[in-house]
Amino acid sequence: MAELLTGGCHCGQLRYTVEAPLTDVAHCHCSICRRTSGGIVTTWATVPLASFRWSAGTPAEYASSSEAVRYFCSRCGSQLAFFTQLAPDSLDITVATLDQPENVPADRHIWVKSRLPWLHLDPQLPEEDEETL
Repeated sequence: MAELLTGGCHCGQLRYTVEAPLTDVAHCHCSICRRTSGGIVTTWATVPLASFRWSAGTPAEYASSSEAVRYFCSRCGSQLAFFTQLAPDSLDITVATLDQPENVPADRHIWVKSRLPWLHLDPQLPEEDEETL
């Protein structure tokens, strides 16, 4: 049986569980992630869609592009998950919303062509100008 991972939003209205290992943990530097999160970078981890479930609450949804939906808390605004039709069998979750984010270090940078020029974060990690799925 896979390890059960848990997470949720700041106010506690939304909770989720994942019963699968996290893969493809990436610092995303795209301008959409910056604007939707209010942060300078968002770190995502990919999980099989079938392993993810909302255990409390129902998230609000925002279609941030024609093929992507972001899930967030309507009360506190925390962004928790991202689904894209380009990878229909998986879901990305924000590492910062895990109950133990310290156990999930990033393994690459994506969308570095949009990175803020003054940001220096994990310079030893591989970088991609965009993202390869």
